[in-house]
Amino acid sequence: MALHVRMVAFLVLSCVVVGLGLGFVIGYLAFRNTGHWMKSSGDIEHVVDETVSRRLLAEINPQNIKEHLRFLTSRPHLSGTEGDRRVVGYIHDHWMGVGLDPVKKFPYKVLLSSPDINHPSFIELHGGNGGHRDRVLYRTQLYEKILREEQNQSDVVPPFNVYSKPGVVQGKLVYVNYGRFEDFEYLKKKKKVQIDGTICIARYGKLFRANKVFQAQTYGCAGLILYTDPADYAVAGTDTVYPYSWWLPGTGVQRGTLKKSSGGLGDPLTPIYPSIESAYRISESDAELPEIPVHPIGYGDARELLSGMAGEEVPEKWRGMLNITYRTGPGHVNRDRYVKMNISTHSYLGTIENVVGFIEGAVEPDRYVIIGNHHDAWVFGAVDPSSGTAVMLELARAFAKLVSEGWRPRRTVVFCAWGAEEQGIIGSREWVEQFGHLLSDRVVAYLNVDMGVQGRHALRARALPMLKQLIFDVAKRVPNPDDEEMKKGRKTVYDTWALRYSEKYPNNTATGKPRVPVLGSGSDFAPFVGGIGVTSVDLRFHYDESLGISSYPLYHSVYETFHLYKTFIDPQFKFSAALGQLWGELALRLADQAVLPFRVEDYGHAVEGYFGEVETRFGRLFSEKNVSLDYFRSAVKSFSLSCERFQQRANGIDPTKQILVRQVNDQMMQLERTFIDPPGLPNRPAIRHVLFAPSTMDSYTGISFPSLADSLFDFEHANNETKAHRWEEVKKQLSIATFFVQAASASLSPPTHF
Repeated sequence: MALHVRMVAFLVLSCVVVGLGLGFVIGYLAFRNTGHWMKSSGDIEHVVDETVSRRLLAEINPQNIKEHLRFLTSRPHLSGTEGDRRVVGYIHDHWMGVGLDPVKKFPYKVLLSSPDINHPSFIELHGGNGGHRDRVLYRTQLYEKILREEQNQSDVVPPFNVYSKPGVVQGKLVYVNYGRFEDFEYLKKKKKVQIDGTICIARYGKLFRANKVFQAQTYGCAGLILYTDPADYAVAGTDTVYPYSWWLPGTGVQRGTLKKSSGGLGDPLTPIYPSIESAYRISESDAELPEIPVHPIGYGDARELLSGMAGEEVPEKWRGMLNITYRTGPGHVNRDRYVKMNISTHSYLGTIENVVGFIEGAVEPDRYVIIGNHHDAWVFGAVDPSSGTAVMLELARAFAKLVSEGWRPRRTVVFCAWGAEEQGIIGSREWVEQFGHLLSDRVVAYLNVDMGVQGRHALRARALPMLKQLIFDVAKRVPNPDDEEMKKGRKTVYDTWALRYSEKYPNNTATGKPRVPVLGSGSDFAPFVGGIGVTSVDLRFHYDESLGISSYPLYHSVYETFHLYKTFIDPQFKFSAALGQLWGELALRLADQAVLPFRVEDYGHAVEGYFGEVETRFGRLFSEKNVSLDYFRSAVKSFSLSCERFQQRANGIDPTKQILVRQVNDQMMQLERTFIDPPGLPNRPAIRHVLFAPSTMDSYTGISFPSLADSLFDFEHANNETKAHRWEEVKKQLSIATFFVQAASASLSPPTHF
């Protein structure tokens, strides 16, 4: 019996040994055949292989970027049109050709918006003349004037604002400056101007156009006209404008969406959920869309409407550069004059596509570094977005070239070309909604470029705190594309950036580092930050902000062409190449370094600063209301200390201990997720980040502790009947903010010490 047992044990042990041996051989062959044993510069070493970095920087070719841009801008490519499908095909085929594998298209059927080509929108000035009250005195242009031959294409759509309510409305004209909350408050409460039922006219600039529409609706405007004033888009004067300079001519018009990005955006008919084939769609009447007609015009047309207005002369800060006397209204000196809006914009269900290409990681293929840019444009889109698209196409080729030469990143690099960003950040939002659970587990960082180069003054980066130091380090490695700056001894992108966009201490002295504002909205990073808590950055080369302009002057107009870019923006494509080097180097270090190069301690310092801002501005109010900030203060101090301690542990980690490296990396990656509140922010369920969100007053601007900030704003502007209720909301949001900071501290603790 004992002999029999020993024989059975021997046979079992032999089978186990043979099985293990076969498993090792099969596993080895499987990994070898899939390329997972190829060298990754982060496979063993703690830092990136510098030879790989140098090869990537050297591979970026400005001539290739130029030729990509030439193709991308050769035809209009508005969302959902044949021109945009042509661009999608170009991107897909290029990525397949250079070796990304796989390359996929993700289609979504979404609500898009378009003008009626056969009956374009227009605005009329009516008035009496010899007893004929309904005589048309002036009608705005239907299309922008053609100034160069390449603009004369049949698929150029007339100027419009996406999702404007169609219809015909009329009324007296009221000038509302930039259409901000404070502008409407000034007119209504201080000047007692009658706004309800009027047609309001606001100049572009200072805040996102959709927020202007929201304010106009709130204050009772029957319709809203948006125009570009020379004070914001032709500050050098209206005599020398495009095509002789980059300044906007009077016939240029800025198109744009009216969907509020502070609410999360995406397809209006499938809020929170992806617009896939099986999706349930709400009715258009139930969607959060503008309730009034809205239309954009150029300053040539605006001058005719604003001339001869009645009412008081506006304050100096409200005056633009038109050769008129700016007055509030309502109406004109000639009392029988009024404005009539004829808006034909309509919505329809159309198909958009995201193009996504992969370079699979050798060690951690389930960890993604995502590089993204959108591919749709209002017309030719030379700056927005094609200057970024052209760079991304070249960057994909450069990475693929390194792979073909035997290198492979430690983590997977994902290239994403998003659809329908201009209509309301739709493509990226739908993708995040569809794959949110997967992406939340796997995405290390999202690196966004929208308009790659909109000026040659300096780099501009907006980012979440953990990425700031990495951006600084990478910018110090990229040669300065500005020859004049090089002659002055500023050899890198960082040098000019730190000089021209200097960060300031509270006492207004320079820190010696560049300024890196937090992210708001306005581009495809928004769903990654606000939806699933992914550490993100948005990069571009920027114009000189001392010019006082609201954007590059030809923004979203028919004049944003290849000629504009090559003649006035980046003639040698050197800044475009430098952007590619910076973007690529960021991706390389995040994809290839064993321990993620996040600076966690910077997060702690940032939150201390945000708390300080709350305390400075509202500390007295909380004290008067007998509400203590002690719990909040303690949570912030504890979080900062936890960040410092974690950073010390991460700095001392042995990169050869792969399980420990993975654990520390996951803690860093998930730190941003700890600020995600599943129900979303109050009245903004699609935005869930309790620390960073776009302002409800201006979606372009990011604010910290957004729900607390919003509740305090509402309290300050509440009437006596609602003050008590508003203050209860402030206390609630203070409690929520405190809890999430405490939770973030716990997430950085060792596994059994939270």
